[in-house]
Amino acid sequence: MSLIVIENRGKLRIIRLNNAKRRNALSPEGYLDLTKALQDADKDDSVSVVAITGTGNFYSSGNDIKAAMMSSATDEERGKVLGDLIRSFYTCRKILIGVVNGPAIGIAATTLALCDIIYAEENAYFYTPFSALGLCAEGCSSYTFPKILGRSKASEMLLLNYKLTAQEALRFNFVSSIFTIDKIDSEVWAKIDEFARLPQQSLMITKSLMQKFDIDQLDAVNNAELEALKERFTSEDCMNAVMEFLQKKERSSL
Repeated sequence: MSLIVIENRGKLRIIRLNNAKRRNALSPEGYLDLTKALQDADKDDSVSVVAITGTGNFYSSGNDIKAAMMSSATDEERGKVLGDLIRSFYTCRKILIGVVNGPAIGIAATTLALCDIIYAEENAYFYTPFSALGLCAEGCSSYTFPKILGRSKASEMLLLNYKLTAQEALRFNFVSSIFTIDKIDSEVWAKIDEFARLPQQSLMITKSLMQKFDIDQLDAVNNAELEALKERFTSEDCMNAVMEFLQKKERSSL
């Protein structure tokens, strides 16, 4: 089964996270596949708009912790894979739209802040439980969240594991609008199909002129977060928190 499904609709490319059994969690393979999908779309002259969504009723539960722990990759390799994925979001020259069809957790939530536009299903939420897992901010969220949400709400999310509802996300300008799942085709995909018919160069030039965040700044933030995460991965409190999380998850599935 492919963890990433690609669909082309004229000049619109849809990238669908496709790991429904694990709530579209990103395994190490999934990170690589999503990075490639974004890079390929950016290079393809036939693509004007890129939309990312999830299969089923979850956008993505973020990092597949169990798969990551079973991986033989070194800390350096893990950091490069994560860093490359994050960079593929903020260097994408095409219009990048997040169609959040359900909860977005961890890396799935933080990378959405790097999209140009976000549409969220009314029951979706955005959750970054980094401190609960003994980790730290990732996906450039230590920079983007305060810029978008303001310092207080960003601190609640990144430090205190606060779940931001779709309604709050709209109020704080994190998302552009909210939709109901029964109208996703008529209200969301139909609108995005229209966007993709607009002149491509006009879209790309205006995006470059209004670049939401400075790429050099994002590179610096991305690198700093990755260095901090490398230390966190091997820390005792992180290992204990992750083991407790996995045990709790195992008990709840019995």
